[in-house]
Amino acid sequence: MKSKVVAILETRTGAHLGELIARRGGIPMLAPALEEVPDVDPDAVAAMLAQWRIAPFKIVIFQTGVGTRALFQATDAAGLTGELLQWLASSVVVVRGPKPVGELNARAVRIDIRAATPFTTDTVLAAVSDIPVRGARVLVQRYGTANQQLRESLEERGAEVQEIATYRWALPADTRPLNELLQTLASSGVDAVVFTSAVQIHNLYELAQRAGQAPELAGQLNRLVIASIGPVCSRALREHGVNPTFEASPPKLGPLVIALDEALSV
Repeated sequence: MKSKVVAILETRTGAHLGELIARRGGIPMLAPALEEVPDVDPDAVAAMLAQWRIAPFKIVIFQTGVGTRALFQATDAAGLTGELLQWLASSVVVVRGPKPVGELNARAVRIDIRAATPFTTDTVLAAVSDIPVRGARVLVQRYGTANQQLRESLEERGAEVQEIATYRWALPADTRPLNELLQTLASSGVDAVVFTSAVQIHNLYELAQRAGQAPELAGQLNRLVIASIGPVCSRALREHGVNPTFEASPPKLGPLVIALDEALSV
């Protein structure tokens, strides 16, 4: 990928991803496309635990590391972490991927079920498919938005699903790098764009819509190498008319950069 310009929309690990690309001769262009805004309501957390005392949750599903950490920070502040740990010990604890594992291990929480790679909603549902849930209560740690597929699938099996919000996704407070990316895309100054979450393409389109560039965006992206971290991201890209050049397998940064290097070397 020597001298190729690679746009990176990742926020938290964007700098690290840029370093990996630069080591292979690429020119990283950082344009963060989302911001994780804390969205924990202390009253909602306290109410959740109050309900738990009366009607325990049979299954608790942790979807993200940052959300798991935010939930425990909220219970720490309210002095309720001890009670949360007590209830988790009597529930089936499910993790969507590796990121919640570290947070739960730090709290000595037993993990009963781990969803298989590529850590999608489908693999979570497959992981709990053998657990009877009719009439059972299921608690889902929400990520940046509600997981409608997870909720509806569990409810179709007879479960009562409750979500607890921990953070939400928003456009970055500073959208100048993202606007600069849109301008560079219009002038064909980018060779590849790396998408590491579905919300990045949604936010890119939202900003393009404001700038009047949305009708041309799919065509501009489809002329480039489009790297997708996994199937959820790929599905969101296709919904916007963008065709991923490849999908990382497994869905991690290392394999993504290797595949990107190969794609840009063709």
